[in-house]
Amino acid sequence: MKETGKINYVEIPSRDLEVTKRFFGDAFGWSFVDYGPEYIAIENAGLDGGFFKSDKVATTDNGSVLVVLFSTNLEASLETVELSGGKIVKDIFSFPGGRRFHFTDPNGNEYAVWSEPNA
Repeated sequence: MKETGKINYVEIPSRDLEVTKRFFGDAFGWSFVDYGPEYIAIENAGLDGGFFKSDKVATTDNGSVLVVLFSTNLEASLETVELSGGKIVKDIFSFPGGRRFHFTDPNGNEYAVWSEPNA
C-alpha cells in the first residue's frame, strides 16, 4: 500500500542500460522493463525504481545517496558482484549492527551490500 511521505521509487543514472541490465540480472536476479532507449524500470529488487541514461555516476565521494542491498551471505554476494563485473571499492567491514562492502557497477555507480553480524 502506498503511503504519503514514504519512499516509493528511486532513479539511478546509467551510462549503458544494456550493461546495467546484464550486471544486475546476473549479480542479483533483477529483471527490467524497457521504456524506450533512455529508461528501464527495475523489477524484483525490493523497491520500485529505474535507471535513466546519463553520463553522470552516483558515488558517495560526489555526495550521492547510497543504495544499500541486503544479503544473507555477504561473502557469496561479494564474489557474485565481482564475477558479474562489479568492482569492490570497500572490502567487507563491520559496523554496529552488521557487516557490509561497497562496490561500483560497470557504469561506475556505487552501492553497498550488508548482512546481519553473523551472516
